[in-house]
Amino acid sequence: MLATVCARYGRGRTALMWGCVVGDKSTTEAEVTGRDGVVDREEASGAGSAEAEPADVQESAGDPSDKAIDASGDPSAPPRRRRSRARRVLLGALVLFAVGLLMVGGVVWWAVEHYTGNVDRISGVFPTQVPAAAQPSPSEGGQTFLLVGVDSRSELPTTGRDAKAPEWKYGAQRSDTMMLVHLPADHSGAYVVSLPRDAWVDIPGHGKAKLNAAFSWGGPPLLIDTVQRLTKVRVDHLAVIDWDGFKNLTDSLGGVDLVVDGASRHMNGTQALTYVRERHHLARGDFDRTHRQQYFLRTVLAKVMRPSTFTNPVKAGKVLDDLTAAVSVDDRLGDGDLRDLLWDNRNVRPGNMVFMNAPAKGTDMISGQSVVLLDAGAGADLWRSMRKDTVDTYLRSHDVDRLGATTS
Repeated sequence: MLATVCARYGRGRTALMWGCVVGDKSTTEAEVTGRDGVVDREEASGAGSAEAEPADVQESAGDPSDKAIDASGDPSAPPRRRRSRARRVLLGALVLFAVGLLMVGGVVWWAVEHYTGNVDRISGVFPTQVPAAAQPSPSEGGQTFLLVGVDSRSELPTTGRDAKAPEWKYGAQRSDTMMLVHLPADHSGAYVVSLPRDAWVDIPGHGKAKLNAAFSWGGPPLLIDTVQRLTKVRVDHLAVIDWDGFKNLTDSLGGVDLVVDGASRHMNGTQALTYVRERHHLARGDFDRTHRQQYFLRTVLAKVMRPSTFTNPVKAGKVLDDLTAAVSVDDRLGDGDLRDLLWDNRNVRPGNMVFMNAPAKGTDMISGQSVVLLDAGAGADLWRSMRKDTVDTYLRSHDVDRLGATTS
């Protein structure tokens, strides 16, 4: 029977399994079986005798799995030992990568926790004794901030973590900058509308006066009440900055480049603050002044958000310290809320932000004061778009006094 099998199958696998002697003795001894009795076809049919390559035969006999054919019988399959080693290397690389991600994530989380906690909170900023008829309804989408820049001319910081002077003292401080900042629900950008400080408006309990007098007479609650009655837009949160704080931020950024009279000028913090406060020699007075404030804020934000700002950890820490130290927010905006706000608007860049002035008819002299007369009709459409979260639609159908690429 053995002779029949050998005669029928010759040098095939079946013949080898039955122990047929094919070829010379040297070739037969070199044909060794692999794992589970499977013959290593590559070695069995290879050229040369066992005596010619004793090391190869010894290696195969010592670890038959090293060169065994895989279950599919494919002789080109990679050796199992090499595949096992590759798996270990890959697994190790994945573990190191995961550890790296955890470390980076931990650092980022610590930074967010640390710097959101640095932002100072102001209590009691919202009006409490307002008739129901004068209280605006919540907007249909998004959030609206009232951003106030304090022009206290104080030698001491009045807002932020380093505040040493009172945040508000009757008659001592005026809100130099007032902007309604609307963040749409889709987080596609931001709409910043400056309210002229000299706007002639009704101030609850005081009659007609300039808008910035509201902060001087009643602090944040009276200012918020005045703005809400004027626009019918609910103010969700308040943010207050002292321009002196932004002077320090500008210096930590290494200064800013601003275009003035058609020429680019590099300014440090003190120079930029003078630029922002200028109003008497501007062609359009208060309207140009608000555009200067917008232009400066946009330039600072753009520089803060540059990747190069964070390549140097020391510089990045100084910038973030100065930024968070210069800003105060209402105490309804907790650390978690602030983190959510930053995350939701993480894709917003200065290029996605639209800066404009509130619609106005022009200026006038009232009671010996130069005042700005707001356009109630045109303004009503803008404020309605804020309440309905449709400012993008409003801009497509209305001409606005919008900040351009540069301003002088």
